Amino acid sequence: MDFAALNPITQAFLACLFTWGMTALGAALVFLTKDFSKKMLDVMLGFAAGVMIAASYWSLLAPAIDMSEHLGHWSFVPAAIGFMLGAVFLRVIDMYLPHLHLNAPMSEAEGVHTNWQRSTLLVIAITLHNIPEGLAVGVAFGAAASGLESASLAGAIALAIGIGIQNFPEGTAVSVPLRRDGMSRAKAFWYGQLSGMVEPVSAVIGAAAVYFARPILPYALAFAAGAMIFVSVEEVIPESQSSGNGDLATMGLMLGFTVMMTLDVALG
Repeated sequence: MDFAALNPITQAFLACLFTWGMTALGAALVFLTKDFSKKMLDVMLGFAAGVMIAASYWSLLAPAIDMSEHLGHWSFVPAAIGFMLGAVFLRVIDMYLPHLHLNAPMSEAEGVHTNWQRSTLLVIAITLHNIPEGLAVGVAFGAAASGLESASLAGAIALAIGIGIQNFPEGTAVSVPLRRDGMSRAKAFWYGQLSGMVEPVSAVIGAAAVYFARPILPYALAFAAGAMIFVSVEEVIPESQSSGNGDLATMGLMLGFTVMMTLDVALG
């Protein structure tokens, strides 16, 4: 199968099947151990945040600004508007959608009040991470199909690889705590990988949106970037720093940023 010859929507869907698979692979660690080093988990979460931050600039914001060069000194405007809209969108969802951050007690559940189980609220929280990630991959493949020099198929693939790598610890971050709480291995794995299912769906939406409406492309790229930065700063980074392993988590973030930057520059 010639991947490059496929429709960008199909490319985005297949790419996010990979990122979903990486989430499932991380969740599968629950079959190997009931517990997991908290230090290692915090490093992995920091790594995930680093990948998301680097991808937001190298794979999304920079191409968005390049695509708006015809605006001259105002080339930053579409990126700025899209970036803020992405953050506002996630903020609104965060306010109303019931969810629970990792390691938080039930009393700290966010969103509208509900009687949903802890496991459901945890999965929703991680799913919230994965919506902007799937959108980012989809928009990147849609942008590559636009023929613009600043967006390439190799860059979109690099982004998918980076998102896939950082999805591994996210799957682990859901399944292992659930197993620690007494849930069966199979059920903990199911919930862990479940959060990644939204990525292929959101990738198809993102790719289709920019493929059929090219003028929104720089806004869409920046929108995905703003959503990912919001998730990183509001949830992933605080979680990685909450257990006294701040220095290790920060080094994990630096490593994740470096890996994603390297992937994007080397492949994109």
